[in-house]
Amino acid sequence: MDRCLAISKLMFTAALLLVLSSSSTTKGRGGTKAFQLSRLSSSTASAFVTARLPTTHHRHRVPTATIPTPEGSSSLHRASLRDLLEGGNARSSSSVAAADKVKSPNTQAAAAVNNVIETTLPIKETSKKSSSASIISISDSYDSGNGEFVSFNIADGEEDYTDVIVRVNIKKDPFTQLEQKSHSQSFSFRSSINFNSPAIRGIFSDKKSIKVKYIIDNAREASYADAWNGASIFVTKKLTPFDPESWHRTSDTKFEKGVLSWTHVHDVEGESSAYFAYFPPFSYERHLSLIARCAEVKGARVFSLGQTVLGREIDCVKVGRGPRTCWIIHRQHPGESMASFYAEGLLTRLLALDDKWDKVSEKARELFTFYIVPNINPDGSANGYLRTNGAGSNLNREWCPSPSPPSADGNTSTSDEVYEAPTMLRSPEVYYLLKKMDDTGCDAFLDIHGDEALPFNFLAGSQGMSVWGKRLESLHGAFLASYERANPDMQAKVSYDPDKPNEGMKNISSNQIAERFDCFSGTLEMPFKECWGRPAGWGPERARQLGASVLDAFCYVQPYLRDDSDFWTGLPDEDGYVEPSSKY
Repeated sequence: MDRCLAISKLMFTAALLLVLSSSSTTKGRGGTKAFQLSRLSSSTASAFVTARLPTTHHRHRVPTATIPTPEGSSSLHRASLRDLLEGGNARSSSSVAAADKVKSPNTQAAAAVNNVIETTLPIKETSKKSSSASIISISDSYDSGNGEFVSFNIADGEEDYTDVIVRVNIKKDPFTQLEQKSHSQSFSFRSSINFNSPAIRGIFSDKKSIKVKYIIDNAREASYADAWNGASIFVTKKLTPFDPESWHRTSDTKFEKGVLSWTHVHDVEGESSAYFAYFPPFSYERHLSLIARCAEVKGARVFSLGQTVLGREIDCVKVGRGPRTCWIIHRQHPGESMASFYAEGLLTRLLALDDKWDKVSEKARELFTFYIVPNINPDGSANGYLRTNGAGSNLNREWCPSPSPPSADGNTSTSDEVYEAPTMLRSPEVYYLLKKMDDTGCDAFLDIHGDEALPFNFLAGSQGMSVWGKRLESLHGAFLASYERANPDMQAKVSYDPDKPNEGMKNISSNQIAERFDCFSGTLEMPFKECWGRPAGWGPERARQLGASVLDAFCYVQPYLRDDSDFWTGLPDEDGYVEPSSKY
């Protein structure tokens, strides 16, 4: 290895000297000397000029390189060789000047100098695609992908014994008119070794693996930046990101100095690609497959509530023949993919999609008529958004009109201005859903989400609504107690701090439904992080199990959903309401 490195240094020096040897161009069959450099084989000049050599002198400034100018130019344009080798978000000012000042009638010589700057010495790209010179190729061009290549550089090898550092940005959601912001947090992208990179053919040619440090450069700008603390990123080496069983958590995720980072070892000769995600994605194709399987079950009916902003159907599964109507919706916030796995587990058990019938699911179909919407926001899900639909609306703020937001310049809106919601223009998903719910009525409602900050599964109730009283409080307590008995991943002590009486936001689904139908209603949240106090391994499979277990809780509280008596006096003490707190 030392011998190869020494030879690499020697060849790099020789290539560099071709540039430094003259301050004027020398014409001939090969053109200028600068142009001759650009034509050297990839195993010599290109390989060693493209990637910084891992010498022991990285801490010291590399001397500036003299770039020859075309004939007729009296000055020499100097550019930092290290800047040119490592690149950046844009060309260094000196290299730009060197290109821009080429104003000579001798256009062939000018093109030669530009050729050195543009092709031989790699400049970091700010586009969504990885540079052709990058050792690692980043792609998010798949269903739910979100990750934009920023830059790469060869590491000193001193930090985490890393070979390469790759920086990626999370793309932001469309601007939300009501909240006056662009959300971001969820991400998913593919990373592959770029075998066209000169560095792979050069300085890394004898390596069987490459250790890469990934950095989310704009993590500090995320909607819930503090939630990165304690997070662990998911990774899979499968060639598809849609095999949920293949994902596992990284062990070295860190959030420091405003950036999120982790490392991964890529096999050069074996599995050279990997996918990374905040939580494993659930594809639209998988959603459609789930819907198709439900439609094949006798007694189930699949229909569309209407179309989304971008023209996708809002699929709803109706099943059961019971006297109580239960609505369960998922994925209002598209970046919370655990909600889709929850829906998959719920429907699999309720309809025996795995050919496993049980008494609880049979009882549930007798007690309830279920309306289950597995994904109310398929547009945002497919586009890799965190919280918005295809029109840039946060659906969980579209359930009733709200005061108009401040304008972009910060001026407060007048009291008589109203933000109308839901509307066919901004939020047809909620518009169609509420219209159908008004037709069917509702005795119980759950809205399934994921939470970035709290490392628990929990249920946020409608404590801030005028209908909240001993009846709804007791239903909330009994439902959670039964749920926890059925699945220990659920718990009651930690949740959002309850709203004060009559101060809840009515434009949030669970609050609006509680007030509208005077019924048991809640927002069920699952963590992106590991579940505290539970065995490690929280992920898609456990989310599916949690979805299946909710049938036990619904069956338990069904007799009390419309009971006007003091039914809570006959419930056991362990079913009592626990006032939650966000502190843990």
